[in-house]
Amino acid sequence: MDRTLKSLSLILSYPTRELQQAMPEIGGVLASDSRLTATARRALRPLVEELRTRDIYDLEEQYVLLFDRSRTLSLNLFEHVHGESRDRGGAMVSLVETYRDGGFEPVTSELPDHLPVLLEFLSTVPFVEAQETLADAAHIFDALNARLVRRESPYGAVFATLLQLSGVAADKEAVAELLEQPELDPDDLEALDAVWEESEVRFGPDPNAGCPQVRDILARMDEPLDRASGVAAE
Repeated sequence: MDRTLKSLSLILSYPTRELQQAMPEIGGVLASDSRLTATARRALRPLVEELRTRDIYDLEEQYVLLFDRSRTLSLNLFEHVHGESRDRGGAMVSLVETYRDGGFEPVTSELPDHLPVLLEFLSTVPFVEAQETLADAAHIFDALNARLVRRESPYGAVFATLLQLSGVAADKEAVAELLEQPELDPDDLEALDAVWEESEVRFGPDPNAGCPQVRDILARMDEPLDRASGVAAE
């Protein structure tokens, strides 16, 4: 197992007391990975420390405000690819089949394209394969990092780390397109309701979905548009 990808998966999961207890080990894994630059390892420390020491209720509230109530910070990757179009259903089915082909059965109520779930899967495959998938999502990581840095959130360091692990530079035009999406104040509930009021998403079988590999599903992610349990990294 790739302990760094597993650790990043856990860090991006909904905060729990179990996750807090595991943070010293998770921090140690990230601090010792020579694939990460000294700058990347240093940038992750504030988040590791915050997740370890901050009040759990504050952490939960912060997580919900960032990732559950802000569409432009969604951890569901296909949200940034297909939005709520019907194409998302076929892509989701194909991703589930890819997981099953790899013997991976997520134990969570999250959608298959939820980034912590994907990272957990990628931690079980050879890094060269995982890196190809990360590279396909590089522009999303770059855009999420930019938005989180703007909010002065330490979570931005996770996406900067994923971008580094991808081994590529994000496509500037694709990043710019994502950053053009308007950011709404999470406290503006009326505006948020309006944004999330979309057409129905169907996740049933798609006769044209096929069963491509995960990197094919995520490739060129700029085309048209419960919680994971907190356990120590193995």
